[in-house]
Amino acid sequence: MTQVADTVADLRLLLAAIAPHTGVVHLGDDAHRLGLVPTMGALHDGHLSLVRRARDECRVVVVSVFVNPLQFAPDEDLARYPRDLTRDVALLDGLADVVFAPDAATFTPPERRTTVSVAGLTATLEGASRPGHFDGVTTIVAKLLNVVAPDRVYFGEKDFQQLAVVRCMAADLDVPAAVVGCPIVRDADGLALSSRNAYLTAAQRHDALALSRALREVADTWDGDATSARRRLRRRLDGAPGVRVDYAEVVDPETLAPLEGVGAGPAQALVAAVVGTTRLIDNTRLEPAVRA
Repeated sequence: MTQVADTVADLRLLLAAIAPHTGVVHLGDDAHRLGLVPTMGALHDGHLSLVRRARDECRVVVVSVFVNPLQFAPDEDLARYPRDLTRDVALLDGLADVVFAPDAATFTPPERRTTVSVAGLTATLEGASRPGHFDGVTTIVAKLLNVVAPDRVYFGEKDFQQLAVVRCMAADLDVPAAVVGCPIVRDADGLALSSRNAYLTAAQRHDALALSRALREVADTWDGDATSARRRLRRRLDGAPGVRVDYAEVVDPETLAPLEGVGAGPAQALVAAVVGTTRLIDNTRLEPAVRA
């Protein structure tokens, strides 16, 4: 049965008690001891795919459910972000050993004086549109890594820039946990799963499909020319009804620097747009063109 901890002290007591006695018998001796899946709750199949991956690879699985106030700007949706801890815990029963659901007032107290910041990778894309967002992300992820001390921590590739930023932070700070990226999970119509999809009306959801369709079109026609791909991506989204584009970019997957012209290596196409009042992001890998 999944247990719930709402303070750091309770979490550490639970982990001390269950770590040697998880009852997981299908894992071999090479299994990792502890896996962490950070979430903001309102769980969907995308989140659960991360938890299942952790369950397959780790003896103990911790899922954090924390709507992080530090990563929201004053004009963003912190107050209305979907929250249903009871439902989340029920979904995690049998998958996670522990749910860590701390209170914001104690986990991010107003008197805190420390911020973890990653330079460079946070200056563009989401960082340009949401100043301070990634400082909030990395500060809380660093706290979770410190509190849980996992062997592996799992993130979805839908938040591609976030994954790159967390990997950089972990490398720079010599964090021993492996940062594991997991594939985007999509609905049958192609829309990337997101807790914010709940904000969309039926008509807005239909309009939102333009993001995944534009990315798929660019991936299907990718010939290594980043300039041309960016132009096609932007043109496709600019012409989509109900979609207000924030950015449509083709970047180096490691540095996130914009690519220009024809290259031989991989690239990543990333988009962000507002549909109705909901800001959505999506991305896809553009693999090197196969040349005859």
